[in-house]
Amino acid sequence: MAEQDSSQERTEEATPKRRQDAKEKGDIARSKELNTAAILIGGAAGMLAFGGTIVAGLSRMMRYNFDLSRRDIFEVDFMALHLSASLIESLVSLLPIFIVLLLAAIIGPLALGGWVLSGKALAPQWSRLSFIKGIKRMFAARALVELVKSIAKVVLVVALAVLILYAMKPDIISIGKQDVIPAMVTSLNVVAWSILGLSLTMIVIASIDIPFQLFDHSRKLKMTRQEVKDEMKNTEGKPEVKSRIRQLQHDISQRRMMSAVPEADVVITNPEHYAVALCYNSNQMGAPIVVAKGADLVALKIREIAKANQVPMLAAPPLARAVFYSTEIDHEIPAGLYVAVAQVLAYVFQLKRFHDGKGQRPGTMPDLEIPESLKRD
Repeated sequence: MAEQDSSQERTEEATPKRRQDAKEKGDIARSKELNTAAILIGGAAGMLAFGGTIVAGLSRMMRYNFDLSRRDIFEVDFMALHLSASLIESLVSLLPIFIVLLLAAIIGPLALGGWVLSGKALAPQWSRLSFIKGIKRMFAARALVELVKSIAKVVLVVALAVLILYAMKPDIISIGKQDVIPAMVTSLNVVAWSILGLSLTMIVIASIDIPFQLFDHSRKLKMTRQEVKDEMKNTEGKPEVKSRIRQLQHDISQRRMMSAVPEADVVITNPEHYAVALCYNSNQMGAPIVVAKGADLVALKIREIAKANQVPMLAAPPLARAVFYSTEIDHEIPAGLYVAVAQVLAYVFQLKRFHDGKGQRPGTMPDLEIPESLKRD
């Protein structure tokens, strides 16, 4: 790719290749606020949905730990087993909320940008150790936005936390008057609703952050006109190289086509401007196929090869033009030309039998009927 001209402005939208390359490097639009909101909401919803199960499991663990005999306390092996059982009970009790949090942590990134596994993103980037670039990032627009977001989060969270604590003051006070199990349930509900309320602030911030992240990512991927031109050259090839490739492909096709002329059953001519070579094998083909065709100099070359290999040639201008314009090489002729081509092949086979001394000389070629839709001037 040509050297980047720093004087050029990035005015062009990123090409699909540019976006794909960035994605392979792990450079996609991300919103930390969206991920945080998803985890907070998931955690609060999990606590509300599975709070009873969690409290029941923790209460069983507490009874199990407080109901110990004197002999058990002084048994080292028993205490180790006791601790293991307590840990297992705790994990089983908290497993539902762990699953909810895991799902929330997966859904958050999927909602914006999707999951991308990139080894390039894990590779060390020494350019980030540059002191000057670090200073520039500190005073960049992105850093200013992050500062505003942080201040907004603190203000919103503190304001909403005060409102939530004030609204739940009766429930919080009642915890001290309840038994242990009901107090645990009430505490869990207070914490869950508080987290759910506080997560609303993250939704507000995320709704502002997501459009900014998309805009900033798109702006960062923008390209200069020179970059677009260089990418087109690298992906599609230089015009002169593409032209040379097309020429080579055409030459190869022409040589392959000419090599098939000696195997043709007949060459139909215009008689000078067009020539088409047809081949038909009733055991292998459903209809005659065109093995070679050409106009002007190519037609002359086809006639020369046919003459050198004693391939029959017939002048049938309307049919030659119709086949030339309607059928590609190695393709069957259209159904509308079946009758006309069959008459030509029959005439050629009769003529060959006559030359082999196995039949009478055929008369004149019958008039060939060409459908109006296939006629060409």
